[in-house]
Parts: sequence; structure tokens; C-alpha cells
Amino acid sequence: MRLSRYFLPVLKETPSEAQIVSHRLMLRAGMIKQSSAGIYSWLPMGYKVLKRIEQIVHEEQQRAGHIPMLMPTLQPADLWRESGRYDAYGPEMLRIRDRHERDMLYGPTNEEMITDIFRAHVNSYKDLPLTLYHIQWKFRDEVRPRFGVMRGREFYMKDGYNFDLTKEAALHAYNRHLVTYLRTYERMGLQAIPMRADSGPIGGDNTHEFLVLADTGESEVFYDSEITDLKFGDRDIDYDSVEECQGVLEEFTSRYARTDETHDEAEFAAIPEERRRTARGIEVGQIFYFGTKYSDALGAKVVNDNQEQVPVHMGSHGIGVSRLVGAIIEASHDDKGIIWPEGVTPFHCGIVNLKQGDDEADAACEQLYSALTARGLDPLYDDRKERAGGKFATMDLIGLPWRITVGPRGLKNGVVELTSRKSGESVELTPEAAVARIAEIYALT
Repeated sequence: MRLSRYFLPVLKETPSEAQIVSHRLMLRAGMIKQSSAGIYSWLPMGYKVLKRIEQIVHEEQQRAGHIPMLMPTLQPADLWRESGRYDAYGPEMLRIRDRHERDMLYGPTNEEMITDIFRAHVNSYKDLPLTLYHIQWKFRDEVRPRFGVMRGREFYMKDGYNFDLTKEAALHAYNRHLVTYLRTYERMGLQAIPMRADSGPIGGDNTHEFLVLADTGESEVFYDSEITDLKFGDRDIDYDSVEECQGVLEEFTSRYARTDETHDEAEFAAIPEERRRTARGIEVGQIFYFGTKYSDALGAKVVNDNQEQVPVHMGSHGIGVSRLVGAIIEASHDDKGIIWPEGVTPFHCGIVNLKQGDDEADAACEQLYSALTARGLDPLYDDRKERAGGKFATMDLIGLPWRITVGPRGLKNGVVELTSRKSGESVELTPEAAVARIAEIYALT
């Protein structure tokens, strides 16, 4: 993509309504535009990041054997009446009546709908275990939407649902999801700590939230500092192995880490004082086991090997895809702008032409652009007739991890400048070496 042809409406001034860093930078970098309170249009660069995050989520879910599908945004109220949640959910649910006077709702979650799909098509234990998921827009009518995409009313979310014959099998699905989430967040350059949490309106006794530490987090969190030393890394996990998945769960949840809703002061005090930490956290996902709560209410049963009809055990597992865009920015920025991790960056690198219109500089930039795209990379070429300072400011603001700067002076010596957005360090390389270095970096992500 060439910046002269791209739609990137960057702002020089910080909008007055933006209270936190991610909201300010998303507006300034031309990623989103507010449509109404808590509802945003995703402009091209914001949409690219959203889709990159979504792709990582898909890859890690399918790696674990989970099956993608798509459910509608609007749901019939009768399903929620069956489960007893239609009246209990509260004013956050947007209730709608269609032209035939049928009660509908804009889905805040999908436990009822997925259970209805399951009960219509599955009746034997031989079809279990089964985990289905989708990534879809949700709506919760927050009384005070704020902080941009971090606490909006409309949001993009992955929600998955497991169906198992026994509690033991469902708890393995729970552990499997915990493993997939650890992999997912680390691929995005985040450390998301699983913390014992409250289940809220979803229900169930087993639940962990995944929180990214940030000063602007909505939750107060308490944890043992040892947990921040843990990394999942590139482990080869057998997702069918109960022992391996249980081992990962124990490794990442055996140390104290809780939100304020489940905090136990006595347990916290038992941790050595030098390791006790309190901070703020941004929730980016949650996993639940809730047993037969929905299968009992909605009659989702299978015939077991004794020819008995039994309700299936279920859990649900969510990742806030749109919220992650804001969370990543909160965790990775400086006073100049965003610093995208390589795994989610909208463009793999930027190309800055210091002297647009100079034949040699223009040709070198075109060659770099072609060489990068030939390697399957997605560069953003700033080919505008702007001052160098303005071009650098734009690149810093939008936060691409790598920048290749091309100018007549360097070209006389056969080199371009490769700069890391994160460290600010620059090296001079031949154009061919710069392309090879960028390709090498992204081959590892």
C-alpha cells in the first residue's frame, strides 16, 4: 500500500473526549471513528489490526481442534426465556421487537443459541467431545461507555462452547482452552495472566479471567510476582493429553493471582511480602465451566453407553478481539505513538522516501516495495510529497515495528537505514540486506 492512495486520517491534536492512551492513539492514528456512544466505525488501519488479531485467534482455536462457525447477532427472546436469563440479564441487554411483534435481542453472548443448535443435531455420546466457536459482533448496553474500544457497547468477540459427556471431560476442555489462550496472547506480544474470577451472569464455579497489566485497567488485581516470570513459549502441546493440559493449568494458576472480586486477603498475606503485587488489569478473555446449567434448562441431552439420556456438560470461552486492539496499545506505546508487536502490526514495515521526486530515491523505494511484497510481506510506502519530519512523525504515531528510510545521501553509499520502532536503534544496510532482515524477523512470528 502506498500512503498517497491510502485512507489514513491522522489527527495532529488529541480529541478532548479521549481519556486513556489507547483511545487517544486510535483516534489520532485514524484507526476508528465514533458513530455514537460506545459504537465505532473501524477505519482501514484499525480494521487491518482487528483482522490480524482475529486470524491469530482462529489459528490457535483450530490448532486445538475447535470448529469455527457463525451465529447471528439477533436472537429470539424465547430461547433466553427457556434458560431463565431473559429477565435476569438486566438492562445491558438490548431488547428489540420486530414488525411481527416478536421479542428479539441483540446477543451479548450465545450460550442459549449454541445449546439450541446442539440439541437439534446431536443425540449420542459418540459425537462427543465437541467444541464450536465463532467470532461475531456483540452488544451490551453499558450505562457509561468509555475508554474507546476498551469499554464500548458494540464489540467483536470470539466465543466458544464445549459439549462433553462428563465433568472430567469438560474440565479437560477448560484446561485446553487455557492453553490456547496463553499461546494466543503471547503471539500478540502480550502477557495475559490467568486470574481466579467471578462468573457473573454466565454462571458456574470454575472460571479464570485473563488480564493484561496496565495502569488504565478497570480491575484491581492482586498477584504473586513470580507469575510474571512464566512464559508459554513455543511448546508443542498435545491438546488431547489430559496430563499435559492439566500440567499447564497448574503451572500458570498455582501462584496467587486474583481480581478484586475474588481476592482473599488471608491467602495473599501468606505470600512473601517482597513478591506481593497490586496493580490494575485489563480483561481480555475469560473461560468458564458451568456444568449442566444450560443443557438442563434447554434439554440438551445425549444417550450414553448405558442407553440413558443425560445432560451434557458445558463451558464457554471468550476472547475480546476488538478490546485486544486497545489493550495492546495500552501495553505497548510511548510518547510518540503506538508500538505494534510484530504479530499484530497492520503493515510489516514502513518505507520512507526522504526525497520524493528524486529519480534514484524513487527507484530504490519502488524496488524495496516490490522485493518486500514478493516475499509475502505487506509494506506501507510513504510516497507523499511531505517533509521528512512529518513522515517520521506519522510512522511513529501509527507504530509500525520497522522503518526503512531511503535518501540520496545513503544511496550514494549503497545503503538504506533500518530502524526499530521499539528500541529506536538504526542500522545501515544494503537494500537487499534490509529486505532479508525484515523477512527473517517475520518468519519467526
